[in-house]
Amino acid sequence: MIYQEFAKFYDELFDETMYDQWLSFVKANVSKNDSIMDMACGTGRLLALLAAQNYNVCGMDLSEDMLTLAEEHLRDIKPDMPLIQGDMTEMEGIPNFDVITCFDDSLCYLPDQNILQTAFEKVYEHLNDDGQFLFDVITPYQTDVVYPGYMYNYHDDSNAFMWQSYLGDEDHSVEHDLVFFKYNESINAYDQFSEIHLERTYKVDIYIDLLKNAGFKDIKVSANFGKDEITDTTTRWFFVCKKG
Repeated sequence: MIYQEFAKFYDELFDETMYDQWLSFVKANVSKNDSIMDMACGTGRLLALLAAQNYNVCGMDLSEDMLTLAEEHLRDIKPDMPLIQGDMTEMEGIPNFDVITCFDDSLCYLPDQNILQTAFEKVYEHLNDDGQFLFDVITPYQTDVVYPGYMYNYHDDSNAFMWQSYLGDEDHSVEHDLVFFKYNESINAYDQFSEIHLERTYKVDIYIDLLKNAGFKDIKVSANFGKDEITDTTTRWFFVCKKG
């Protein structure tokens, strides 16, 4: 399962200011009276921010490891928040909501356009009438221009992290080579964990067509967490879609 041993490292290294911006994006589009499910909620950072502001929210993620960390983050805020282990391409037994969100380009981890279409259809099925779907994806500019050759290294007294990105085999795809080293006192050495993460995106018109095929209407696309119009060099698109 994706992240496995990475869940805690991911949580510690992620830029927390991004969650504040996703929170603002949700607040600009969602009422506190709405029932919300954050799909691919990860470690629950956004859930905690929303719960602290009294939004009616729950989380779903494929990774049990991520949900375990989400429980820890919610323990002092809303310990009884429902957290669902589920697949966004199935979602059987999951109730309907007024709003479903999916951020941090989680949809870009789906391997092809057909599976993305299935995910959009499942979201549509699990929205109440006039419900909204809010999500973001990275753009072809990000995969084709920004990411290739990207490198990031981090270390402290007990951990080290190396991230390098390459062009993927498919159009508008990227491969992230992630390696973590964690100091193990019992053996006076470092344990190594590594994973390859594959992301793929499409032209904006394809996203819009797939959303319309699923039944969505009033599809709005923006940049910079809903603050700007999109351009040729936008690195992340933000979508607000209404159930037809």
